Amino acid sequence: MKVSVSILKLEDKNELKVIENSNPDYIHIDVMDGEFVNNTSFPYKEVETLVDGFNYDVHLMVNDVKKYIDDFKNINPKYITFHVEVGNTLDLINYLKDKNIKVGLAINPRTDIEEVIPYLGYIDLVLVMSVEPGQGGQKFIMDTIDRIDKLYEYRKDKDLNFEISVDGGINDETIKYVSKCDIVVSGSYVTNGDYEEKILKLRGVL
Repeated sequence: MKVSVSILKLEDKNELKVIENSNPDYIHIDVMDGEFVNNTSFPYKEVETLVDGFNYDVHLMVNDVKKYIDDFKNINPKYITFHVEVGNTLDLINYLKDKNIKVGLAINPRTDIEEVIPYLGYIDLVLVMSVEPGQGGQKFIMDTIDRIDKLYEYRKDKDLNFEISVDGGINDETIKYVSKCDIVVSGSYVTNGDYEEKILKLRGVL
């Protein structure tokens, strides 16, 4: 299991260094525009000084996806993920591919999982939201398990290669529900304690 540590604010660059030194697979940067979701975070000016070389996993909870892609491509992220609810999905997939960035497609808890099915052959990752997007510290939505199962079986049946990631309410208790995922995104569970120990617990090492 890969672990992506979610950060909602970048108030202390030293904390970012602590996270990097705790050996997560990715650092998950939640970017919110105050329109697609009510909250706002990470205008590009806050992250443009991030050093190239780490596996950044950028999650765009925004309406103007192309504008944010044009900015965040400059930190050379491993993935940029946008939401299927925004629309214009194939165009945005191709826009990312033209920039040689791996494509993630996110889906909200109340959106029918069928909405992502037509795009699974074109993308690198599906991000299944297991909480309502926009706020940290929420409880895991149990219906997420069935949605992950469906994606897992579809991938196997169609012999596809996209990764399955889950974001929201992930901790040492809920991790048992998402064993069919390749990546878990966890924020407050990891950052409210010993980062490295929490990451190892999610990986099943401890």
